[in-house]
Amino acid sequence: MSAFVDEVCFEVFSGGGGAGCASFRREKYVPHGGPDGGDGGRGGDVVFITQRNLSTLAHLRGKSHFRAARGGNGRGRRMHGADGADALIPVPPGTRISDAAGGECLHDFPKSIEGERWVCLCGGRGGLGNWHFRGPRNQAPRYAQPGEPGESRLIALELALIADIGFIGLPNAGKSSLINAVTAANSRVGAYPFTTKVPHLGVFRHKGKELVLADIPGLVKGASRGVGLGSQFLRHVGRTAALVYLTDLGEENPAEAVTALEEELLAFDEALHARKRLIAGTKMDLDAHGEKLEALQAAFPGDRVLGLSVFSRKGLDEFMDALL
Repeated sequence: MSAFVDEVCFEVFSGGGGAGCASFRREKYVPHGGPDGGDGGRGGDVVFITQRNLSTLAHLRGKSHFRAARGGNGRGRRMHGADGADALIPVPPGTRISDAAGGECLHDFPKSIEGERWVCLCGGRGGLGNWHFRGPRNQAPRYAQPGEPGESRLIALELALIADIGFIGLPNAGKSSLINAVTAANSRVGAYPFTTKVPHLGVFRHKGKELVLADIPGLVKGASRGVGLGSQFLRHVGRTAALVYLTDLGEENPAEAVTALEEELLAFDEALHARKRLIAGTKMDLDAHGEKLEALQAAFPGDRVLGLSVFSRKGLDEFMDALL
């Protein structure tokens, strides 16, 4: 599986315009043919375009710059120079483009639209050939315009929304096993903390509907202060539309894990704490009498609390219905 990348930074250059041509008509039996220099071609633009087959910015990782082509120079016989090719940069829907120096948001692509184009930098105009400068007082101008130079900018890209629903929980809460069970994702599973170090995405299809789910790396106490790469992981949480809080029913007090997650989200960004959510107790087979699930439901009476087991698949159908 390719590495998950949701932030990149690189420099973009639009193409400069081609120079106009200073030439004169040379043809048999046509003395003093006059100026016939053609115009230079327009430089290429830097264009971002959304593609739904992309889910991360991994294809842009390691790129230091993108450069559009320069316009061709004009030629004699009033031939126009070729326009420079655009630099097309594909990005997934939901990408936010900002100025890396000032932090100003330049453009925000919607999550649901494919094929939208946005011109980041325009190419320079081509210079005019000497044919344009002829006149009664100067019938043989030897001047042609140079092309306009291109522009450059250092920009930063980030995924504003990586998934419809994000799975959050303490390490070893069963997030990876659950997303593997309900999607075709292949998130790494292990019996040790921080098995997942970057988000993994999976497409969830159920009853004719489709959602993108994200397995967010495990959060620990103090994550809002940067403990255990917490700040980085919490930024991933902020790029999901809704959340599923996962807690291990094999622990002594599963409600404590949910409370700890609430505290970290509230300390990092109050808007995350207010986001639409569902609470799920995992490893239900370890709670033989259902007492811990009942205690979890009692601790959060205002939320929908479900129990499930990936191993026995108990409660999994109800959980999938609740995601819709």
